[in-house]
Amino acid sequence: MRRERAQLRATALAAIIAALLLSVAAPRAHAADRVSVATDWSPHGMISGLLLAKQNGAFAAAGLDVDVLDGKGSTTTVQQVAAGQIDIGFGQLASMAAAVANSLPVTSIMGLVQAGDNGLMVPADSGWKTLADMKGKRIAVAAGSASATFFDAFLKAAGLTRSDFNIINVDTTALTSTYVSGAVDAALTTVAWQKPQVDTARPSRPIFFSDVGLLIPGYGLIVRKDAIEGKADILRRLVEVQQKTWLHIFAGHEQEGIDAILAQRPGMRLDGNIMLAQLKGFMPLFDTPSTKGKPMGWQAESDWQNTLRVMRDVGMAKEGMKPADMYTNKFISDQLVRAN
Repeated sequence: MRRERAQLRATALAAIIAALLLSVAAPRAHAADRVSVATDWSPHGMISGLLLAKQNGAFAAAGLDVDVLDGKGSTTTVQQVAAGQIDIGFGQLASMAAAVANSLPVTSIMGLVQAGDNGLMVPADSGWKTLADMKGKRIAVAAGSASATFFDAFLKAAGLTRSDFNIINVDTTALTSTYVSGAVDAALTTVAWQKPQVDTARPSRPIFFSDVGLLIPGYGLIVRKDAIEGKADILRRLVEVQQKTWLHIFAGHEQEGIDAILAQRPGMRLDGNIMLAQLKGFMPLFDTPSTKGKPMGWQAESDWQNTLRVMRDVGMAKEGMKPADMYTNKFISDQLVRAN
């Protein structure tokens, strides 16, 4: 009897020890890190990178629970990032640069539309190919927009001034209708975003800022500067997911990105064809001569030097501002390069 009891105690003790060892050795399930990302506006083609990574589980596989929120303009999104109300902003880096000039503690961790998407939208049958072709024409300008901020620099780069045109100031909400109605000859805007919305009523073509060598960056990811150290691991994982997602989209999977937007925003009556046209309009603008052959999202110091020069020309940049104030490539994986 004693021997049986001893054996039972030994067996029970062995079972307890084995259970303890298993509990130590077995990997513990960790809750995903929650991240809030605000876009610049209501859904459009360029947010496909974020919503595809959410839809196909890429964020989740990286241990991230990402909440993608629709924004109310890049300026507002940048301000929310600076105030710590959201973790990451997806918006116009030109708006971020203006915020840095006003001492807001923000910076870019990934550049996407790096050649910029600002310019003039002109009728496709107009025959106008340069700003010089448009002397005396009516141009609608929405004051306060990122495009309007750099309009004078755009004209200066082409050797022109506002006096060479008939400038019609309009509210941002009236820009599209004013152009479509024919009340103006051209509209100053983010062309790749707006052109697909007007092409049915008034087929159009762009004259980009970049056509005159004015490289004002477009979309990118924006964070508070203290997040670079404080949330480094989260940012590294999120940026890597976005690099891989955009490489996937560029490999012929544009429609997959648009389908993800429609799936993630089911009640918004979005037009998939317009969003696909927007996405395809932005994709040729991802690279500048300085970023070709570099990893997806990598930003060039020379491009930011050019942007700062333009900002100084229009009185936006403070004395002593430098490219390092605007961006970091710390979270960019060198292995994720797009084939050109």
